[in-house]
Amino acid sequence: MFRTAIKPRRAVLSAAVAGTVVGGGVSQQSDKLSIYPSATPDILLVDSPSELENQIGVARRQAQSVYSDAHAEVQSWVAKWIGVEHAVEYRVKSIIAKDEPLTPGALYVGVATLTGSIIARNRFLPTRLLLPPIFLIASAQHFLPKTSHNLSAYLGSLEDRYFPSVAQTHDIAKAHSAMTWERVKDATKDGRASAGKAVTSAVDSIQEATGLKLRETFGWQKEQVHILEDKVETFKEEVGKKVKEEASKIEEEVGKHIDEVKSRV
Repeated sequence: MFRTAIKPRRAVLSAAVAGTVVGGGVSQQSDKLSIYPSATPDILLVDSPSELENQIGVARRQAQSVYSDAHAEVQSWVAKWIGVEHAVEYRVKSIIAKDEPLTPGALYVGVATLTGSIIARNRFLPTRLLLPPIFLIASAQHFLPKTSHNLSAYLGSLEDRYFPSVAQTHDIAKAHSAMTWERVKDATKDGRASAGKAVTSAVDSIQEATGLKLRETFGWQKEQVHILEDKVETFKEEVGKKVKEEASKIEEEVGKHIDEVKSRV
């Protein structure tokens, strides 16, 4: 009985001794250095900006946004200006006639305008105001007729677009001035014809009274005179027809402009 009780005690003691031996061996093995190189552990660096850096970043982003907006605005204005330059260049090229050299013509126009201002220097105020533009328009019509026509057409289109009432009044004034000019031309032609007839009748009366051959001296012949008179009459008729046609066309255009203005109003 005592033997059986002693045996379990011995077993427990042997197990405890074995545990201590094993633990001591493990601790001794852990204290020893390994013959293999140990792996270096990974080091992770976490970037945590400070409050000053955050404020600097915010200011920098705002400055970049303001700069980008300003740059876009400047680029838009530059694009608009380039468009205006192209439009002006195209308009100037369309106004200037290609078959009219500007080098002498513009110089002549400038000299004529300066001459008008010099002539009107010591005159009355209305003369000083009106004479230089009259010289300018007349010289431009003479030396640069096509360019002047293109410029007047462009100004007329602007007037029709932005000032329709003024354009209507202008068209009526043009029609009246054209009709007056044609009447003056007809009157001068009639005066020339009547003066020619008076001269020929006077020459005939002198020739009959004195017996001198004035017609032969002047190189006149009756047949030539009659032919010339017939030509003058036919020319007068043709001019009268053309004047009537132009007057009717002008009246139609003025009526159309009046109707357009009434419809707009």
